[in-house]
Amino acid sequence: MNAPAHLPAAAERRAVPPAMLQALQARFGEQRCSTALALRQQHGRDESPFDVDPPDCVVFAESTEEVAFVMAQAHAHGVPVIPYGAGSSLEGHLLAVQGGVSLDVSRMKSILHVHAEDLTVTVQAGVTRNQLNAEIRHQGLFFPIDPGADASLGGMAATRASGTNAVRYGTMRENVLGLTVVTPEGEVIRTGSRARKSSAGYDLTRLFVGSEGTLGVITEVSLRIFPLPEAVSAAICFFPSIDAAVQTTIQIIQLGVPIARCELLDAHSVRAVNLHDKLGLREAPMLLMEFHGSEAGVAEQAKTVQEIARDFGGEDFDWATTPEARTRLWTARHHAYLSALQTKPGCRCVTTDTCVPISRLAESINESVQEVEAAGLPYFIVGHVGDGNFHLGYLIDPEIPAERETAERLSAQMVQRALRLDGTCTGEHGIGLHKQGFLVEEAGEGAVDMMRRLKLALDPKNIMNPGKIFSL
Repeated sequence: MNAPAHLPAAAERRAVPPAMLQALQARFGEQRCSTALALRQQHGRDESPFDVDPPDCVVFAESTEEVAFVMAQAHAHGVPVIPYGAGSSLEGHLLAVQGGVSLDVSRMKSILHVHAEDLTVTVQAGVTRNQLNAEIRHQGLFFPIDPGADASLGGMAATRASGTNAVRYGTMRENVLGLTVVTPEGEVIRTGSRARKSSAGYDLTRLFVGSEGTLGVITEVSLRIFPLPEAVSAAICFFPSIDAAVQTTIQIIQLGVPIARCELLDAHSVRAVNLHDKLGLREAPMLLMEFHGSEAGVAEQAKTVQEIARDFGGEDFDWATTPEARTRLWTARHHAYLSALQTKPGCRCVTTDTCVPISRLAESINESVQEVEAAGLPYFIVGHVGDGNFHLGYLIDPEIPAERETAERLSAQMVQRALRLDGTCTGEHGIGLHKQGFLVEEAGEGAVDMMRRLKLALDPKNIMNPGKIFSL
């Protein structure tokens, strides 16, 4: 499949030289420094629709010191390194566009410190959110950032992930307190602390959060964690149109209801999860909501939301108060992307997420739907609509270039609409390969040039995940 025209031109590949490969295999052995084609292909693909040649080798690191060794070798030989966590990227972050080493940190799975009394935890980068929550649940604690996939926490920090709970608990930007990072030269630095605030120097933690692996390799993360709420209740409600569901969401937020989750699934998404998870839900636009707090608080929130939904034609309110019932609903929501792919066997998905001020959300979604229906492409919509963020996936046949071109045109129109409405080209997927042109439109040439200068100051040899976010 050819890349869309707005992607940067491919740069010359920088292969791993024999001397570097020999040094890596001497340190890690051939099992943990592999040149096997199947493994390289696995690490040379993510969930984006782009096809790029795989990296030259894959190294499995198990400690910060091992990451530092790899980076020192890469710096000495001028070879690219692409950090790899769970492989769930959607925008081409993991692709070895200039060759080099895929540095897999998924074996760095130690939970290093749990400070329950301070509501903080420190973990290695390969720990996943589900692993962390299973570890701290018995202490009455949880980590709320939930992007859907069981992503690694290092990867979530690198992409500034958010997800279904962001409307109440914020994103990774608000919940990362400090990091251990290996620089492009192989130096280990630490940013931030477990203190809740600081005025000490530049905020390097926020610089690395969202840097998409282009400035250094995150190996440890210190995070805020939260007490498990006393009461949790989830509900689904169906609407006559997407607009009615979105207007309900806007009203909920503007009235200050402290809802924890508010997710939109359009009729296509509901149909897909019905087929995948055998749910039997009504195939209409649906809001999936969750309320956290005291028993009385949750009941009051739910009553208010139900009244608002009725005003916009919401009906068939169905409650899930047991953990099993809630898990079943949220598992189906998290399966929406894969479920949609299965409705068109052999397809690829061009997916775009934008985020706009909540008051402009209905306009953004409605116009995007009108455009894709006029174009005739199959599509699906899911959205963290409580914070103005939604995802539109275009299902295309990879053997039909015209479908890819149509999807890219619709994606560009959707992004440009979001920017016109004072929004952003990506609420949580990141820039990666796909949205570099959109970043310039959003931030301006001056701001992107400042990003380039920061990149070159920290990584003068351009070996950290080169070709992502912007071209040099």
